[in-house]
Amino acid sequence: MTALDLGLPTIGGLDGVPTTEDKQTAKDYTSDQEVRWCPGCGDYAVLAAVRSFLPTLGIKRENTVFISGIGCSSRFPYYLNTYGMHSIHGRAPTIATGLAVSRPDLSVWVVTGDGDSLSIGGNHLIHALRRNVNLKILLFNNRIYGLTKGQYSPTSEVGKVTKSTPVGSVDTPFNPVSLALGAEATFVGRAIDSDRKGLTAVLGAAAAHRGTALVEIFQDCPIFNDGAFDVLRKGDDAAERLITLTDGEPIRFGPAGDDGLGTFAVVQDGLGLRVAKTDEVAAEQIVVHDATDHNLAFALSRLSDQNLTHTVTGIFRNTERITYDDAVRAQVNQARAAAAKGGPDLQALLNGRDTWTVVG
Repeated sequence: MTALDLGLPTIGGLDGVPTTEDKQTAKDYTSDQEVRWCPGCGDYAVLAAVRSFLPTLGIKRENTVFISGIGCSSRFPYYLNTYGMHSIHGRAPTIATGLAVSRPDLSVWVVTGDGDSLSIGGNHLIHALRRNVNLKILLFNNRIYGLTKGQYSPTSEVGKVTKSTPVGSVDTPFNPVSLALGAEATFVGRAIDSDRKGLTAVLGAAAAHRGTALVEIFQDCPIFNDGAFDVLRKGDDAAERLITLTDGEPIRFGPAGDDGLGTFAVVQDGLGLRVAKTDEVAAEQIVVHDATDHNLAFALSRLSDQNLTHTVTGIFRNTERITYDDAVRAQVNQARAAAAKGGPDLQALLNGRDTWTVVG
């Protein structure tokens, strides 16, 4: 069921697909605020990508809102010439939920970090995902607390030595993609800050999705966790580590073989998946990606370990389900219609019968 089925307004054109407005550019989305991140921070690359793709959505700046929590990434609203709110630690999804429910004419985005969203904000994140609120969540993951100067975060590796774990972290890190899929998120993607093309493609698909879209972005913190994802960016085996998903295509990756395709492939292994050399398996054994297959999406997320041996990027899941805000507004409209026909009065119910007088 979609917003159109319920007779509700949508963002952009047909059922949430953006339409063309007056031509806008990245400059239109650039605020007058000085960008204050450390030199070399991956946030710069993400900001540039977001500024570039926002004009392509056909949504006016005044209908776009960015809400953040606390952290380096949470300065994002200052640097975009849209509406925005720098809210409180971990609560951005909750504030965004209220806005999405009350203002269906807005395109609502959440910007958060691995500490903000997965530690104090973990409960708020998973419930926004399971409810399928119509908002987009950009989760910047640098595997460290940057703003508070280098403590380990919920995505830091086991054994990570930081100011708060001087002899190494003993915590098992979260896999944000697995977490989101476990919470029944209808859209889950992953990208790397330095991969402008891949990041823009995932962000564009997230923007077009109606429902909660979570995009994990691997991002470099050059001060407190420099090079955390360098094995995916450079080095002799980088191509053998990075697996990029394309819906409807066999999952092959790595250096090109004789056929011009990757020399490695993802194949079924019992109830899970494994990586094999393509010349050692039959073509029909290679898994074809299907972004509507929840079980496949979760299995792909489990290929990624803390050592980044095989790291999947792209769109893991993209499926439809009624959104929380559409369902809430439908209930309100039904109650109002019933009241107009002599049924229960919604406003009277909200006001209640009992009153109290508070005396000092």
